[in-house]
Amino acid sequence: MLVAAAVCPCPPLLVPEVAAGAAHELDAARAACAEALRRLGAARPDRLVVVGPAGAGARSDRHPHGSTGSFREFGVDVEVRLGAGEPVPGPLPAALAVAARLLAEAGFEDVPVEGLAVGEGLQPSACRELGARASAEDARLGLLVMGDGSACRTVKAPGYFDERATAFDAEAARALGAADTGALAALDDVLARELKVSGRAPWQILAGAAEQAGLRGELLFEDAPYGVNYLVAAWT
Repeated sequence: MLVAAAVCPCPPLLVPEVAAGAAHELDAARAACAEALRRLGAARPDRLVVVGPAGAGARSDRHPHGSTGSFREFGVDVEVRLGAGEPVPGPLPAALAVAARLLAEAGFEDVPVEGLAVGEGLQPSACRELGARASAEDARLGLLVMGDGSACRTVKAPGYFDERATAFDAEAARALGAADTGALAALDDVLARELKVSGRAPWQILAGAAEQAGLRGELLFEDAPYGVNYLVAAWT
């Protein structure tokens, strides 16, 4: 049964060592993530599943408690571990590595954690089914859902400017803030891929898990400082 969820963006720049001198630019996003995780912890889940994008072209894959990763590919010798169990050789995808760092800072040492990296091609119906199966188990489930909105908000964005991005992001933000599972499930996967939205599949897994949970949502943060829309929400 899903008891709570935190929705966070997944840029490696959330890790201050990676952002270096520009770290202050995402201070508000980090504070919002910390608050979302505080609310998730307050729900006292028996187990936690971190869901995030596997990366461009990568397939869906599971990562057990203790899986390790690092930010060396971003030029920083910082290692992370998913949960506090015995180290399990990774590597974690970047989104799950960011999640591992956020969880460590939030003090989730005593909760079993596993990761699910989701391929960008996973169909909406399959996402909802994955979420529904996860929430059908008896344990009190918490979800940490990682993913960004469109990467096409400005001409300097990774995907350049696309006039469709603003409307897509607005609907995603509204749905995440309202815990509107139907609206999340209805997000267009083709348009999401064209707009380089990494959060579409993870959000739709959340929708599947929360359909019968009766959770309420609150949007804690939204901004697109680098032309990529970052969203933080808490569902409790």
